[in-house]
Amino acid sequence: MPKTARDVPPPLELACLKALWSLQEGNVRAVQQVVALSRPLAYTTIMTVLDRLVRKGKLTRRKVGRAFVYSPEASRDTMRRAAIRELLDGYFDGSEVELLEFLRPVAIPAPSTPHTHEDRGIDTVLL
Repeated sequence: MPKTARDVPPPLELACLKALWSLQEGNVRAVQQVVALSRPLAYTTIMTVLDRLVRKGKLTRRKVGRAFVYSPEASRDTMRRAAIRELLDGYFDGSEVELLEFLRPVAIPAPSTPHTHEDRGIDTVLL
């Protein structure tokens, strides 16, 4: 069965995209330095990931001297929308209403009477 391309990048690709969103553009070394703040990776690993993102159309690159300079093609908001769409389709059958119901905070009823000393015992229902 062929693998389908996902709109949402895996974590390492996302880390490189986040670095470039903050930099706006940069070479491999600049991206590596930003990514290294949370995850130290080899120069060649970052270079491979950036090349993969170019092939997927998430980045553009241009030659400057002997190095490539990368720029994000997809905006952060575009990627957020794709991630939400994937979440909706995968876990909520495409229903925004179901997602909103899931995210709605659960109301905790206020106690009607003050607790007595006996109320502080261990609840054995769950044991």
